[in-house]
Amino acid sequence: MSHQLPDVQATAPEVTVGLSQVGVTDVTKLVKIARDGKRPLILMAEFEVFVDLPSWRKGADMSRNMEVIDETLEAATREEVDRVEDVCGDAAERLLEKHDYTSRAEVSMQAEFMRREQTPATDRETQHTVDIVASATATEEGTREEIGAHVVGMTVCPCSQGMSAARAKQKLEDLEIAEAKITEFLNEIPQPGHSQRGHATLTIEAAGDPEVDLNDVIDVARDAMSARTYNLAKRPDEDHMTFEAHSDAKFVEDCVRSMAEGVLEQFDHLPDDAVITMSQSNDESIHQHNAHAERIVEMGTLREEVNGN
Repeated sequence: MSHQLPDVQATAPEVTVGLSQVGVTDVTKLVKIARDGKRPLILMAEFEVFVDLPSWRKGADMSRNMEVIDETLEAATREEVDRVEDVCGDAAERLLEKHDYTSRAEVSMQAEFMRREQTPATDRETQHTVDIVASATATEEGTREEIGAHVVGMTVCPCSQGMSAARAKQKLEDLEIAEAKITEFLNEIPQPGHSQRGHATLTIEAAGDPEVDLNDVIDVARDAMSARTYNLAKRPDEDHMTFEAHSDAKFVEDCVRSMAEGVLEQFDHLPDDAVITMSQSNDESIHQHNAHAERIVEMGTLREEVNGN
C-alpha cells in the first residue's frame, strides 16, 4: 500500500502575510550567444529566480521552481540564443505558467562578457571585459525584458583642470607670452586634472522585442566617460588615452548626461515607456570618498527633457 506524501508547501501558513519575492539565487548555467558566421560566445551566467507568494500559501515549492529553471536554462545551453535577455524572459514566462498561485515571476542574470577590440593608437588586438546584466519580469499583462552592462573607463575632473589652466596662464603671462599665443596653447594642450577610474552602468527595459544590441549598450556607456580604457596599452596608446581624457574632462553628473545623449542617439526607436537606468560612480583619486550620480527615467520623459533644452 502506497502512502501519498503531504503537500506541506500548499498548506496555509501560521502567519498569513504575502511575500513579494521567494526563490533561489546563485544558480550558475552556461548560455550560448549566436554570432553571424562565427562560433557562439559562451557565457558562465549566474541567475536569480523569484516568484511572488500569496498570503494563503505556506511555500513556493522550490523543487518545482528549480525544475522549471533548469529545464529552461539547460535548453538554452543546448541551443544558441540571439539575445541573452530572452533566456530570462522565457524562464519567467514558464514560471508564471507553472505556478497557478503566482502573479509575477522574475529572472535575472549576470555574466562576464569578453569583446575583442583594437588599441586606439597602436591598433593591436586586445580583449575587453564587461559585466553584463539581463532580467525579465512576467505578469498577466505581459513580459518586460532588460539588458545592460557595467563598464569601466576614465574620467578627469574639470574643476582641478580649471585651476591648473589658471596657473599655467599666469606663468605664461609672467613670461610675457602674447595673449593670443596663450589662448592657442591652452586650447590645444589640455592641462592636468585629477583623474580616476569610472564605473558606468546602463540598462534598458522594455516590453516585447525592443531590438537593443548589447554591443551598442556597452559602447554608449563607455563613451559617456572622458576616455575609454584598454587592457593592453603601449606608450602611444597611453598617451592617446591621457590626451583624450583631459580633452574631455567630466564631472560624474556630466557622464550620466552624456549617457542620456548617447541613449537618445543610439536607441531612438525605443518606445516612450522603455525604462532607462543610467549611473556613474568614480573612484576618486585625491579624495577618500567616491562620487556617484544616477537617473532612472522613461524614454518619453528623456526625449522631452533633452529636446526641451
